[in-house]
Amino acid sequence: MSTPAPRPSVLFVCVHNAGRSQMGAAFLAHLGGDRVEVRSAGSAPADSVNPAVVEAMKEVGIDISARTPKVLTTEAVRSSDVVITMGCGDACPVFPGKRYLDWQLDDPAGRSAEAVRPIRDAVEQRVRALLAELGVATSA
Repeated sequence: MSTPAPRPSVLFVCVHNAGRSQMGAAFLAHLGGDRVEVRSAGSAPADSVNPAVVEAMKEVGIDISARTPKVLTTEAVRSSDVVITMGCGDACPVFPGKRYLDWQLDDPAGRSAEAVRPIRDAVEQRVRALLAELGVATSA
């Protein structure tokens, strides 16, 4: 009997953990299921997830209305295999041996759900590509 491969762990980080990182984490969890460990955090978390982001994600069948922004911790970075930054700049701690990806995406803050859709779609495309790179089969 072969030993199953360890689940890759991915951390999505942005400033407020209210938009891009929440979408990234939601898509990764939705598409990767229990084959991947997912975290998200912000360097200066907002009080709640952006309502336009919640609405845009609901349009593709993913409900993130119950999620709350979390503060970025050193431990979250240390325990992740891949760290994806989305505009957090110097606030993201860097550890040797971690894989860092910086996804340049527009900030959905202050935008309508209509304006968030292209950002959402770009996040989904990048998450699908990441899952393929990690060798994780997608659920959808």
